[in-house]
Amino acid sequence: MDEVTSATADGFRRATPDDLERLLELNNQAVPAVNELTADELAWFLEVAHLFPVAEDPGTGEVVALLVGLDGPGLAYQSLNYAFFCEQARRRQDRFLYVDRVVVHPSAWGRGLARAMYRLLIESADGHTCLCAEVNTVPRNDRSLEFHERYGFEVVGEQSDEVTGKTVSMFALAL
Repeated sequence: MDEVTSATADGFRRATPDDLERLLELNNQAVPAVNELTADELAWFLEVAHLFPVAEDPGTGEVVALLVGLDGPGLAYQSLNYAFFCEQARRRQDRFLYVDRVVVHPSAWGRGLARAMYRLLIESADGHTCLCAEVNTVPRNDRSLEFHERYGFEVVGEQSDEVTGKTVSMFALAL
């Protein structure tokens, strides 16, 4: 998002430290579709994200959508799902972009915000060979599963996390 670090692109802007409180609220309201975060974890994402766009409600100016896009492999990120894609990339000796989370407030559903944020991430894919994400199958996130299937992602694996009790489908989209 270098071109749009401080400017707006397609109605999005880069998240800033001033957004942290709202982003934390928005993220944690979306649990269990995404994992809960602490303020420190979210601040870390702000520091390391390849892309961290947010969208505001045009009427209120309140942030209603976010996406955390990470480079891979190479981040010191303690995520089983990120590690899954890092291992695959190491075997292929390539780079990937990873959607750690995308959250859209229910009041903004149906506006195409997730699709537009994914497009921004793909447009920033300089030298990356695929876009990766995971989606909960336990507990089931039908809305996200349908989105990723419609977008053209392919299932490349599945894994369970005993700590969270979640099972996810691992998705990849060739770039």
